[in-house]
Amino acid sequence: MPQKTNEIVRVLAVSREPAVLRLLWSIGEANSWQMETAGSGWDALDRVQSGFAPDLLVLDLPRRDGDSLLVLRWLRRTRPDLPIIVLSYPEDAGHKREAIRLGAQDFLVRPFGEKELEMIFKRHLGPSSEDAEEAGVSEDIEQLTDGVFFVGNAPIMQKLRAQAKLLAQADVPVLILGESGSGKDTAAHLIHALSVRSGCKFLKVNCAALPDSLLEIELFGTELGSSTSGGRPRIGKLEACQNGTVLLDEISEMPDHLQSKLLRVLQEKRFVRPGSQAEVAVDVRILAATSTNIERVVAEKKLREDLYYRLSAFTLYVPPLRQRQEEIPLLLQHLMHQLAKRYSMAPRTFSSAVMAACQSYPWPGNVKELENFVKRFLVLGENELIPGSSSAGEFLENSSESLSRGAAPDARMTDGASGDTPGPSSLKSLVHTVKLETERNAIAAALEKTGWNRKAAARLLKVSYRTILYKIEQYHMKAPEGDSSPFVANAYRNGNGLKSNGKAS
Repeated sequence: MPQKTNEIVRVLAVSREPAVLRLLWSIGEANSWQMETAGSGWDALDRVQSGFAPDLLVLDLPRRDGDSLLVLRWLRRTRPDLPIIVLSYPEDAGHKREAIRLGAQDFLVRPFGEKELEMIFKRHLGPSSEDAEEAGVSEDIEQLTDGVFFVGNAPIMQKLRAQAKLLAQADVPVLILGESGSGKDTAAHLIHALSVRSGCKFLKVNCAALPDSLLEIELFGTELGSSTSGGRPRIGKLEACQNGTVLLDEISEMPDHLQSKLLRVLQEKRFVRPGSQAEVAVDVRILAATSTNIERVVAEKKLREDLYYRLSAFTLYVPPLRQRQEEIPLLLQHLMHQLAKRYSMAPRTFSSAVMAACQSYPWPGNVKELENFVKRFLVLGENELIPGSSSAGEFLENSSESLSRGAAPDARMTDGASGDTPGPSSLKSLVHTVKLETERNAIAAALEKTGWNRKAAARLLKVSYRTILYKIEQYHMKAPEGDSSPFVANAYRNGNGLKSNGKAS
């Protein structure tokens, strides 16, 4: 993948369609890329052989013109390192496998939008070193799609990527196993991104999130259209994802009658839409995932044996985060920059103490738990949160327990070790302490927002009025002199529909 620093990024576009050229020019202008055009693939080859060195080539195939793919072989011989993206019409999607074989890195089927196209460009061009530093990007982080990335600095994950690459080229069903939150979705995205289907849709269906009847419609559609659709058939995700990839998450939760329909899709590439007698042919790759013990599920007959054997011929296991702890610093930095950008906030820096705590914590919720921790850290900062303090129930329980023992909210509990950096044995005490500080800060913020109207603060925090009075007393909190601010309290109440006489409680 070419890494550009201060050099100009050059994109060579081959298309006869004004609409596509306008789209490409818009993307190039937004990213300060130099866009060049050629009338045909052979014209582009002449330019490359004459010394023009683009960083990316876009080949828009004319409708029903598979012969234009032959130029890929010569482009590959001339510039083996040149990323080539092929654009195609739906009726020519069958050329995808041949395009990949001849050297294309991506094959995108219409319709596609500017954002989707730009994302694929950036994936092959790679970020500049300056942009990478700003966004927390590392060469060990592979951006698969918007918000989905693969971290490959741990040896166990490098092995997983190699397995995913082999399975991607096989175009067979794959069963992805792993604990909840470990990254099974990411593994599925990786297989899709490395396959010849990468230019088509990737859709996910959570089999545990929908009741049986809705799950059937979600997958297979229905012939009986709703009034809002004018009575037209509703297309299911298997049909909508033609030529693409569908991930069936928590496959063991799929009811038995739908498992038999799915088995037919795997065997015959067709199904009957509910409410119809006509068969629907689909060309879609099925990936399945589960966080349960798959052998036990089969033994308990929650998953059909024939479906299991069909899916499990190729299995990919995603290890839990505790088995790849070398990823944690990289994940923390990347997630911090991504989330800060998403929420328009300045990224925070992790101290060595927090980093050490994160690396020693087992992360039972895996990457999902880590991401939630980074979100809280971004909002509240280092003095508020340490791994493990995610549960509001646990937060309040520990706070109350500490207060009943007379613990000072601002105490710094240590193991007697010198300095402020906690050792592994003091982590539990540190977690306990920062939870008290978090509670106090939350109460203070609510009181300030409501102009020290304690009833309104209790409603905001969703606790009883007696509880808020008790906490204020325990934390020795007092309203600023001359700032009980009935005006602020009234403004808050009016904005939230709360009735009051305007007096501080």
